[in-house]
Amino acid sequence: MNRTTLSLMAAVTALAAVTGFAVVFAPEDGTTGAAAGTATPARMPVERSSLLCPAPSTSEVAETAYTSFTPAGTGAADAKAGSAALVPTDATLAAPDDGKDKKQDKDKDKDKDAGKTEASKPVLSLKEPGKPVTAEANTAEAPALVGSADGRLAPGWAAQQTTKVSAGQGRGVLGVSCTAPDTSFWFPGASTADERQDYVHLTNPDDTAAVADIELHGKDGVLESDSGEGITVPARSSVPVLLSTLSADSAEDVTVHVTTRTGRVGAVVQAVDEEGGSDWLAASAEASGSAVLPGIPADATSVRLVVFAPGDDDADLKVRLAGPTGSITPAGHETLHVKAGMTTAVDLKDVTKGEAGSLLLSPAAPGRPTPVVAALRVVRGKGAAREVAYIPATGQVGERATAADNRAKGSVLSLTAPGAAAEVKVTASAGSEAGEAVVKTYKVKAGTTLALTEPPVPSGLKGSYALTVEPRSGGPVYASRALELPEDGVPMFTVQTMPDDRGTVAVPEAEQDLSVLDD
Repeated sequence: MNRTTLSLMAAVTALAAVTGFAVVFAPEDGTTGAAAGTATPARMPVERSSLLCPAPSTSEVAETAYTSFTPAGTGAADAKAGSAALVPTDATLAAPDDGKDKKQDKDKDKDKDAGKTEASKPVLSLKEPGKPVTAEANTAEAPALVGSADGRLAPGWAAQQTTKVSAGQGRGVLGVSCTAPDTSFWFPGASTADERQDYVHLTNPDDTAAVADIELHGKDGVLESDSGEGITVPARSSVPVLLSTLSADSAEDVTVHVTTRTGRVGAVVQAVDEEGGSDWLAASAEASGSAVLPGIPADATSVRLVVFAPGDDDADLKVRLAGPTGSITPAGHETLHVKAGMTTAVDLKDVTKGEAGSLLLSPAAPGRPTPVVAALRVVRGKGAAREVAYIPATGQVGERATAADNRAKGSVLSLTAPGAAAEVKVTASAGSEAGEAVVKTYKVKAGTTLALTEPPVPSGLKGSYALTVEPRSGGPVYASRALELPEDGVPMFTVQTMPDDRGTVAVPEAEQDLSVLDD
């Protein structure tokens, strides 16, 4: 095998590692590219996916619902059936072996084995694509979950964790799409202020320990911290870190940067406001010169934008709001200057003015993009009856994206086309208990946000269902799903963005080289 062939194989391996292992099936005509004689990489379904869900809540009144789902028709026709399961983080932790063999410990060992077997049972186990499965955990001791999917259940596998805390500290709806492990995460929108109790949850899915660093960036730069370096996350475990313990500085707006020295982790911030509710803050999309933050509710009473420029250059951004009829510039906030290495926040107040929309950030000067990360802190309601949610900048839908947990009422799907107009296919899956899938197509005008307050619902629905978005034509589409679960007059809600599910991977064309057999 020559060096060229080895290089091609290495490239395939590296690409597959981004989202899993690619299932490579040759087309019937024997070509591997988009067309014979071209070098266009083929898109192949991934063979394996990994997801991590943080520990839901320490509240005694927390009620958590889990949903697991893989879109139908996403894997190769001859892929193996596969499996998809989420298990507690400590399921594979074994007791240390001291080398002793004592008969009197036999009963004790049996008890330990029984406990381990119980812990190893999947919280969720998916058997078929196209139909979600659900589970509940109504306890303060609910652990973080780790899981993987393979075969035809791997492409597009999604899981949602939705927790409702009806009273006390942390009151609100906390929703999060379970995430894939990685080595770097940015979280603009966190806080170390006195009224906030923000934790970053680090979950390690692997069989060896990971070591992570947490760096905090305030309005004047890096917040001094000695305890944010070298945080060990043991194998198959999850560690919550209270941000306010990492620095003596109290800062209303902080950007959190999580990196790993060794291993990989899943990371998400649990943002708790003592009086204003709580929710999960997911990582911002990779730093870019432009950003889209989709799905601001029509009745938002307060919207706060937090932006950070991680490079060495300042960023000058143009700010626009894409509403139902077009894009406008918020009065008094036409542009935003973000100093390098510093967190900048601006209060946009009730920017939507009763109409749902999405915030668009772009370079103020053409040809001079400076990468930024961004997030929105969105409030609904007022006074003691207010609730908060977070919308990070997100990647475009790409080929397909899914929001796993939807109810008969309370789901709002937002579709944004910041450039050219687009046509989008939306599939409401079968229900978790009963109900047949429903498919509808929508047109999104250029520069607008289409907010579906009544998205498709499975016919005869019982239980929950998944919404899958697939652009069919036109320009890039960005999406998010809001889930509204009001409680005692409080407009509790959560918002999950919907980037591409990375269910396929590009595999470059490669040819066999049998010259190694020549002597």
